[in-house]
Amino acid sequence: MRITRYAATAAVAGLVLAGCASEAGNQAEEAAENTAEVAEDVEFEAGTTMAELNEAGTITVGTKFDQPGFGLRNPQTQQPEGFDVEIAKIIAAELGIEEDGIEFVETVSANREPFIQNGQVDIVVATYTINDTRKQVVDFAGPYYIAGQDIMVAKGNPEGIEGPEDLAGKTVCSVEGSTPAQNIRDNYPEAQLTTFDVYSKCADALANGQVQAVTTDNVILTGLVAGSDGAFELVGNPFTEEPYGIGLAKGDDEFRDFINDVLEESFENGSWAEAWDRTAGAITGEEAPEPPQVDRY
Repeated sequence: MRITRYAATAAVAGLVLAGCASEAGNQAEEAAENTAEVAEDVEFEAGTTMAELNEAGTITVGTKFDQPGFGLRNPQTQQPEGFDVEIAKIIAAELGIEEDGIEFVETVSANREPFIQNGQVDIVVATYTINDTRKQVVDFAGPYYIAGQDIMVAKGNPEGIEGPEDLAGKTVCSVEGSTPAQNIRDNYPEAQLTTFDVYSKCADALANGQVQAVTTDNVILTGLVAGSDGAFELVGNPFTEEPYGIGLAKGDDEFRDFINDVLEESFENGSWAEAWDRTAGAITGEEAPEPPQVDRY
């Protein structure tokens, strides 16, 4: 594999989020090329999504472009890098699709379901929490990771925020269409919620004092903290479980089963853990956790 280094600076005092840092602010080494071995001479039943994608030699993947460690656009290559991106590459490789056959499309939290429903993407791998509401319109493979909602504050935690109950009367930022934003609306209505389309704008808002806290999944916040040059810190008190799944068209059971098979194989052969270690793990400083149990609902 070829490892490349790129820097991250969160949007602080007018700077633009451009990359990611690891281990409390140090630069991380990220995989810039596909490390998944592309399957050769694979055959799929005619008429299945797998056969169609394999024959075309291309797949369109929705992912985030502003989340260090999971999906962050490299300013040099203009391609996203991170754990979600590597998971997508593993799936594409098992379809017999080379890396240059993967088209990554930026998806924000609010447009993930529409992009799947409208056929703008084949799959979405974008810190996408599986929940019953979303399962009404799309299907999910996975989960492939379990995160937890947490809170990011300014360094030193001047507001004394230790958990979601302390958000009452505070201005808190999240992303529209996300599970964390809805959780605040439903369960902590005394918080003054501000929403944007991407989390980098929440980081800007925290940096300039527009909000007093940012809330989303802990692994996303960890990336923003690491890239903030010491401006932010994580409360470190997760209060939900967020199972990340791979979104695909509703009713495509064969494709969902295929992706679940690929995920379980990646858990067993170590490619999942290797993908974690060189992306999200480089930021959190944590080794790959035990992979979750796939839910074949």
